[in-house]
Amino acid sequence: MRVQHLFILLFILVFSSCGPFSKLEKSTNWEELYEGANKYYQEGEYNKAIILYDKVLPVIRGSEKAELADYNYANCHFKTKRYIEAAGYFSNFYRTYNRSPLAEEALFMNAYSLYLDAPDFNLDQQSSQEAVSAIQQFVTRFPGSASYERAMDMLQDLEGRFEEKAYHEASMYYRLKDGLYPGQNLLACVVSFQNFAKDFPESKYNEEIAYKLVEVSTALAENSVYSKKEDRLNEALGFATTFYRRYPSSKFTAEVQSFESETKKELEDHMKLKQEVAERNAKAEAEAKAAAEAASATPPQTKNDN
Repeated sequence: MRVQHLFILLFILVFSSCGPFSKLEKSTNWEELYEGANKYYQEGEYNKAIILYDKVLPVIRGSEKAELADYNYANCHFKTKRYIEAAGYFSNFYRTYNRSPLAEEALFMNAYSLYLDAPDFNLDQQSSQEAVSAIQQFVTRFPGSASYERAMDMLQDLEGRFEEKAYHEASMYYRLKDGLYPGQNLLACVVSFQNFAKDFPESKYNEEIAYKLVEVSTALAENSVYSKKEDRLNEALGFATTFYRRYPSSKFTAEVQSFESETKKELEDHMKLKQEVAERNAKAEAEAKAAAEAASATPPQTKNDN
């Protein structure tokens, strides 16, 4: 049975090697190659079309046949899910034939190819940024396009991925706030939460972020050295005030009030300590000044020659 299968496989291979595509691939007649490439493209045989376009495109470059062939070649790569290559070919098409009836579609397909290649939010978003730039170029160049709304939906989806990535990065510092280096992670958490709210002012996460910002800024202030403590305590109280103003009916209000009370007590204790330190320093300075004045007022002893 295995021998029969092997024989059938060999027969198929031999037959295919002598088939019409194999013969066409070996042809040196560029018109035949061009017609064959277009035929396979129309039939959805995109890999075969790519092979034939590869052979004929250098020959017809600059001719009137090149425009359609270049577009089909780019679309072959898109249809076979080679999105990065497709994006490059669509971009080249637009630059070469920017007055073509196909120019608008090519510019959209460049953006769409990059969009489809963009990774999930938890991966590096460099290619997503390239997709955003391509989409923005398209909607700026063709604001009346039938594909405009579709492009804007793609843009919104990518911005959502950036938001999710930023949120999870900020949450990573939050999860590490009780680790081996709480001071460093708390400070990084405060900065990342502030940056998130600035970069995504309409985010669904902002209420939660504002609450956590009060929490981590309170912890950071309490763990700060003396010279930085007062400023950080006041900053934490400022975050609480901002939270109340923006989210007057929040489910996190009770927790924020608890952190605020804790911060006010800490600030009160710190100010008492600050006053005590100031008084001690003033007393020590006065004593040192008095001692210096006493030393300068004492007449020097004269040596007895007898």
